[in-house]
Amino acid sequence: MREIGGILLDLDGVLYEGDTPIPNAVDAVRELKEHYPIRFITNTTRKTHDMVFEKLLRMGFDIESDSIFTALDATAAFLIEKRSKGYFLLYEAVMDSFREFESQRPDFVVVADAYTDFTYERLNRAFRHLMDGAKLIAIAKNRYFKDSDGALSLDAGGFVALLEFAAEKEAMVLGKPSKSFFELACTSMGLEPNEVLMVGDDIESDVLGAKRAGLMGCLVKTGKFREEDLKRGIEPDCLLDSIADLPGLLFDV
Repeated sequence: MREIGGILLDLDGVLYEGDTPIPNAVDAVRELKEHYPIRFITNTTRKTHDMVFEKLLRMGFDIESDSIFTALDATAAFLIEKRSKGYFLLYEAVMDSFREFESQRPDFVVVADAYTDFTYERLNRAFRHLMDGAKLIAIAKNRYFKDSDGALSLDAGGFVALLEFAAEKEAMVLGKPSKSFFELACTSMGLEPNEVLMVGDDIESDVLGAKRAGLMGCLVKTGKFREEDLKRGIEPDCLLDSIADLPGLLFDV
């Protein structure tokens, strides 16, 4: 693995699972911060930026709010830049962040993990907006995630695929594995992608997405990781049992 200048860390499955930190993750992050700039990035769409920040603080992680990059943040920034309105399939708990963008004549249908707020009525309304000319945005397109009960649960990807199939439109992805999302986080550290290591538990969204954007990709065997992931033809730059092993890989501790 080539020399690195900064690190991107995924959250759920890398730093914690549910409401429990990965063993020794808090210490690992503190040690890594002594040597490298770090950004914490996530496709989580059931929590706002502030909710993510507060959760990490409660768990004991020493971080700053502006070091967190969420897919929801990227989406709001995109809509502001494009001066556009949307119809949103989001979890109600995060909708207050997008009220100003709502419209009965949306430019975009925006889909994330709406959890229990996915209904036929809402999906069909999204479909009709797409058929009327709206474009499709997937804040994230992950297949599944490791839920608080330790089992895998459906993420937004299946619902995005449903709308793509029905409306015959391809979604624009704004979170991971979007190249622009990775580049934004790298730029915030003053680094080029080839100087940055991405650490995640999703071999497609985290590792392959990062490598396609020019970063190095490290896979941890926590969170949603399954041994079958290693048979998909995607070669991580490093493979670790957990984030706790990263300081030992990068420097003497």
